[in-house]
Amino acid sequence: MEDFNQTDNQRIVEKIYLIRGIKVMLDKDLAEMYGTIPIRLRQQVSRNKERFPEHFMFQLNEQEVGDMVSQNVIPSRQSLGGALPYVFSEHGILMLANVIKSQQAIAMSIKIIEVFIKFREMLISQKDLLLKFEQLEKLIIQHDDDIHVIFQTLKQLIQQESEPREPIGFKIKS
Repeated sequence: MEDFNQTDNQRIVEKIYLIRGIKVMLDKDLAEMYGTIPIRLRQQVSRNKERFPEHFMFQLNEQEVGDMVSQNVIPSRQSLGGALPYVFSEHGILMLANVIKSQQAIAMSIKIIEVFIKFREMLISQKDLLLKFEQLEKLIIQHDDDIHVIFQTLKQLIQQESEPREPIGFKIKS
């Protein structure tokens, strides 16, 4: 099996897109990584349709392809091979390794799944950081309110006119 490095991880990350709220990879990118051609990958998928429910794999529509091209994610529609591409979620990618069955496909699937797992871990740590920031913000706001009250009270004390006060202490009767 091939030894993968940080460059491979970066290459995988660059091929992951967010479509319909799901992180997916294009069939042409997966075919390249698995050492096959997109039409062969699609043939294998069509022979095993029952393994690929909608949340594992779906075909992009014209609007989604147009959006990807207009956002310069894909250089042109031609680079997609002239057809509406299929995209695969993390689960679909894992299932592809069972369908393609080459050693390269198995190794790449494992590597891709590891990248997806790192994404989830980063998301969880970001949520933890966000929660801590929110707690800190609430604390700062509370302190700001307290400091504001202290300054208001000090201003009131300074602005009060000093009235003559009766001296305190022992009084001598005269």
